[in-house]
Amino acid sequence: QVHLTESGGGLVQAGGSLKLSCEASQRTFSYYALAWFRQAPGKEREFVGGISWSGGTITYADSVKGRFTISRDNAKTTVFLQMDSLKPEDTAVYYCAADPRRVVPTQNRHDYESWGQGTQVTVSS
Repeated sequence: QVHLTESGGGLVQAGGSLKLSCEASQRTFSYYALAWFRQAPGKEREFVGGISWSGGTITYADSVKGRFTISRDNAKTTVFLQMDSLKPEDTAVYYCAADPRRVVPTQNRHDYESWGQGTQVTVSS
């Protein structure tokens, strides 16, 4: 399994922006499908967005489409989540996940075998 480490979370006012990063421990990360998920208190972990190994396929949950942007830098084994126009309902712990068996991401959290520890994002109203 690849070790993933998220960073960049914090407290922001509604309408603000944050950029999350997820760094991988190995260069084979470059060939994995990657995704961001989030989990709010009392709720199930949900798909936020995903990106293929080449960056050519990117998908988003409807709730974040047009506000969040995923990108990756394979040379630096890092994937990013740019979050703009944040809303209080975006408050959650955000996780990155990697799936070495696929090149295109899925929305099913059970398909991912490597997870980061999560980073808290809190959006105040």
